[in-house]
Amino acid sequence: MVHLTNISKNYGIQTILADISFRINSGERIGLVGPNGSGKTTLLQIITGQIQPDSGHVRRTPAHLEVGHLAQGLQFEPEETVSQVLARLTAAHTEAWNTMQQYATLMATANPDELTILTTAYSQAEQSFEAAGGYLLEARLDEVLAGLGLLDVPRDLLVKHLSGGQKTRLSLAGLLILQPRLLLLDEPTNHLDVEALAWLESWLQVYDGAILIVSHDRAFLDAVTTRTLVLDLQTRTLRDFTGNYSAYLATITHETEQQWQAYKDQQAEITQLRQAVQRLRGQAKMKRGGKADNGDKFAKGHFNNRSTGTVGRAKNIERRIEKLQTEERIERPERQWHLRPNFSQSSDGARQVLRLENIAMSYGQSLLFSQVNLLLTHGQRVVLVGSNGTGKTTLLRIITRQLTPTAGQVKLGMGVKLGYLSQEQEVLKPTSTPYETLRATSATMDQTETRNLLHRFLFSGDQVFVPNSSLSFGERTRLMLALLVAQGCNFLLLDEPLNHLDIPSREQFEQALGSFPGTVLAVVHDRAFIERVSTEIWQISAGQIKSQPIV
Repeated sequence: MVHLTNISKNYGIQTILADISFRINSGERIGLVGPNGSGKTTLLQIITGQIQPDSGHVRRTPAHLEVGHLAQGLQFEPEETVSQVLARLTAAHTEAWNTMQQYATLMATANPDELTILTTAYSQAEQSFEAAGGYLLEARLDEVLAGLGLLDVPRDLLVKHLSGGQKTRLSLAGLLILQPRLLLLDEPTNHLDVEALAWLESWLQVYDGAILIVSHDRAFLDAVTTRTLVLDLQTRTLRDFTGNYSAYLATITHETEQQWQAYKDQQAEITQLRQAVQRLRGQAKMKRGGKADNGDKFAKGHFNNRSTGTVGRAKNIERRIEKLQTEERIERPERQWHLRPNFSQSSDGARQVLRLENIAMSYGQSLLFSQVNLLLTHGQRVVLVGSNGTGKTTLLRIITRQLTPTAGQVKLGMGVKLGYLSQEQEVLKPTSTPYETLRATSATMDQTETRNLLHRFLFSGDQVFVPNSSLSFGERTRLMLALLVAQGCNFLLLDEPLNHLDIPSREQFEQALGSFPGTVLAVVHDRAFIERVSTEIWQISAGQIKSQPIV
């Protein structure tokens, strides 16, 4: 279907992609992974023809291959309604249907000669109609909209009034309805709740076209993909692995373990050879300065010959060491593109961290939830889940006292210090820098401690002096996590903390929470995070919040 050959792309002096080659075959489901900034979105744009590579080429077979692309930045007309968007997306279907009706009307009164021509034209229009979805399109449209939680959205609603998540799902719905032969999906799981995510997985698993997916959702990649392409941030090259993300991870872990063993073996060999050189040179020095035995006038020359041989052996070993350090050098394996937060400074806090007593919340006549009675104890890691719009963020804001509940009380335990990471990242002063932000937060941290903490969160060099407004969403998230560390929080409220973090950063974040001695309440849709980190789930459904232990 698509063949990329020796693709390279530079922006100025920065290489983004270097000599990338791979094929996408019919029916394949491929995951494209790599750290933020490794060129994943650029590669998708090259496949679609939105940007041109500096070298190499992309060949499609057939040349008119239908490609559907879900981009991260979505564009809609300012006054466009949901109905108009759907009509635009299905315009080819509507046009083919109208053409069929026109030919059918003409055929009713045509003479035999005209009928032959009209019949051929009708058949062509019918083929176009079937290719665009045929008589099943309406049913498919309802199925997709229902699966993505959009069926109840008024069709006359202006798209600009939709939430960011609804806009993403509307754009995704358009692609799924059209069913192109190749789907390019850039972060399709963003803003999907658990139900919509499960539906999308099922839909893609039986999709008969080819799919190339960029995603940081490991469970989603495992469920859908059977092949994994990995972009390397350092070399800007690509490696191709058979299997889903977990299979790739097992392969790369095994390779890294082998490289570590080979590296340690080589270093041990170099150490032994250096010790041998020292011994030989010591022997040669001793022999050159030694005295002749029994007054033998030839003994001095005898020692010199022996000394020369010893030095020769030492030089041979040194040449071997040099070869091990150059031609046969085994590089030390390094961890890449990861986040290294450390929450271990936090205090233990109270045994009972949070108690919710008869909490209810309404907006006008709309009830979000009521009779919420829940308890969080020290050390728990609870994930709050539920469909979009059920009140997850609202509950977090009630706990932080940003909102007042309609009824009930929120009680924090003695000594509890709460840290809140919101989706909007509104706590960061736009004109401030990461360095200034941390210094303003913790007066006890000196310049070196501040720079060290920022370095642990991947802010190095002059980047610590970049205005917060110029940071990416992922960088802002990392800065906010650093703030929680600096503040010594022992109860963390995290609202979608994994948004904009790549897979390695998510895994490092999970490890950090594993060593955090305090308590965590997080709104997260990443099932890998839920499985690895959480000890309990709070499920919001039908106006109730119920606790479910992790089985």
